[in-house]
Amino acid sequence: MLDEIFNTTKVLTSGGTILYPTDTIWGIGCDATNADAVDKIYKIKKRVESKCLIVLVSDTDMLKDYLVTFPDIVKDLLNNLERPTTIIYPHAKNLVKNVIAPDGSVAIRIVKDEFCKQMITLFGKPIVSTSANVSGETAPISFCKISEEIIDSVDYVVKYDRNRIRQMKPSTIIKVLDSGEYEIVRP
Repeated sequence: MLDEIFNTTKVLTSGGTILYPTDTIWGIGCDATNADAVDKIYKIKKRVESKCLIVLVSDTDMLKDYLVTFPDIVKDLLNNLERPTTIIYPHAKNLVKNVIAPDGSVAIRIVKDEFCKQMITLFGKPIVSTSANVSGETAPISFCKISEEIIDSVDYVVKYDRNRIRQMKPSTIIKVLDSGEYEIVRP
């Protein structure tokens, strides 16, 4: 696993794209602070830029580096959620424009998967995460279901954990409002 983490972070550092296992499904990712790398993701996905991408961070400390304010409710949410949860925060900072929504918000998930957590920690910056499929197609639940088109389009394919069936269900999505309250977008 450590060799794969090292190889993956080298690709991320050089502005490349990766295909990797996440705490939900296999994802396509890149450095969330590199606009050119994020553009590559949109091209691979054949996705319009108005549909935002999710960002992954390793822990709360990293999360705070990319938010203008850390809403009080977030600590309670993070401590009480069992399954992978993506939270949409109202005001992002230190991320490239093409991962931030037009209203200034950003969707971020703190990963629980050990591979992702170690990879992001070593990389030292957040990464993009989007399902390993062309927009509009079904998200693959295992590596063997990922299309050759996707595999051939990324700069590096992680060799770790390819045989495990991923969670069929994507992460829960919660939106934190400016008022400090929240709403569940996707249960």
